[in-house]
Amino acid sequence: MVPQHCTRRFVPYGSAVSTPTVIFEDFESKSVSPERMDELLANGWRHAGEHFYRYNFAFHQGMLTEVIPLRIQLDQFNASKSQRKIWNRNRKQDYRVEIRPTVVDEEKHTLFQHHKSKFIDNIPDNLFDFLAREPDNVPCEGREVSVYHNDNLIGTSFFDVGETSISTIYGMYDLAYGKQGLGIYTMMLEMEHAKALGKPHYYHGYCYRCPSFYDYKKRFTGLEAFNWRGGWEPWAEFQPQSELG
Repeated sequence: MVPQHCTRRFVPYGSAVSTPTVIFEDFESKSVSPERMDELLANGWRHAGEHFYRYNFAFHQGMLTEVIPLRIQLDQFNASKSQRKIWNRNRKQDYRVEIRPTVVDEEKHTLFQHHKSKFIDNIPDNLFDFLAREPDNVPCEGREVSVYHNDNLIGTSFFDVGETSISTIYGMYDLAYGKQGLGIYTMMLEMEHAKALGKPHYYHGYCYRCPSFYDYKKRFTGLEAFNWRGGWEPWAEFQPQSELG
């Protein structure tokens, strides 16, 4: 369901009946209930702070491509061999993991500035590109997973808490620990936390139809894709035959 106060921008994409409609919608909200957050996520919405948005096409490297919202059915998730290696490798280290309400402090700003140097395109300015100024409760309950080594912060991911889901917002890590796979590790910690809370869905953002940096999000079992007609489909059924290999 589209919020009544959202800005709706629909652009016809082609003239044939079978071609899709380009969707771009957004609205602002400082407070969203857990149930409402679930509803928004289930209809392809994301947010950056108080700004909620959804769109089904984007330009990537000069090419128009479909945007595909993703989620994982947690009761169907089984870690792959490479994911198990990342999990076991990090669990064996002398790391401290804390899951708590989101706090944006100088330590996280410093880690963010270091981490963003890995990006080539669409480089964000600061953490408030993703988070509200009161990220623990605006626009909904916000938590973080933080990983420490010798009391130094080496990885953090931020996520929303809905009634039946959690949704990751942004993850970052110390590039000196790049071989540890901390980005995947904090995602798996979020999924473990969601399971412990009895939440069936884990929303981990979107990918593009074409190959891109986001392809790592496609490599999870229990994966579902939003079809932009209001429903979710198993990833294996969603992919065109040309992508199945």
